[in-house]
Amino acid sequence: MPAHLPKAEPGWAFFLDIDGTLLALAATPAGVTVDRELKQTLVQLRTATGEAIALISGRPIGEVDSLFAPLRLPTAGQHGIERRDGSGVVHRHAAPSHRFDKIMHRLAPLAARHPGLLLEEKGLTLAIHYRQVPSLGGHLHRLLRELLNSAAELRLQRGKMVVEIIPIGRDKGITITEFMSEKPFRGKIPVFLGDDVTDEYGFSVVNAMNGHSIKVGPGRSAARWRLPDVRAARSWLEQCANTLAPAATGEQSRGPAK
Repeated sequence: MPAHLPKAEPGWAFFLDIDGTLLALAATPAGVTVDRELKQTLVQLRTATGEAIALISGRPIGEVDSLFAPLRLPTAGQHGIERRDGSGVVHRHAAPSHRFDKIMHRLAPLAARHPGLLLEEKGLTLAIHYRQVPSLGGHLHRLLRELLNSAAELRLQRGKMVVEIIPIGRDKGITITEFMSEKPFRGKIPVFLGDDVTDEYGFSVVNAMNGHSIKVGPGRSAARWRLPDVRAARSWLEQCANTLAPAATGEQSRGPAK
């Protein structure tokens, strides 16, 4: 990967993963907070890009809104199973699976024996976090593959110390493609920051669009650029906001073409 990221240019559209990219990973999903400085950076980017900025997360949209309140951005939740577009309309691409109850029932005894195992039912997806009991990872993956043998409509999605059960046919790459076909993203150059296996779908799509894919943290990736950690990612986004702000101000002062 090249050593230095490109300088921000007018016409960029930003797509940002949250956990591990904008926020450091915590022991549990509830253990994170969003500071005022991050919200301010996102507000500045929204203004500088003509509102061409979206959050792309495994969290439900409602949870994302609570974290970033009062800021409400275009957001893809649950890996794109639900998506709020630039006009504020929410699209949902699946119904809650009736299999989740059965899976939760099978996992309940395991969770009772290992209090650090967290079962997170998100409505349209199911996440099992084992960050506090990493030794369970192999057994958990095998068990879930067995449980999904007869569930053709669902698939496993690996992440950092988490495995999720999600409907087939949706991922972050598809979500970015949908955003890019709509205002205010249409015609812009996509820039996607992510840190996990789930973000590789987005990197591939952005690469195909000749955009900028940026991996945050270590590990193999299809991304064309890399930032070492969350702190570096946030610093770079601040630089982008500052670089783009004068251009955005100039566009506004010139007003509409006559």
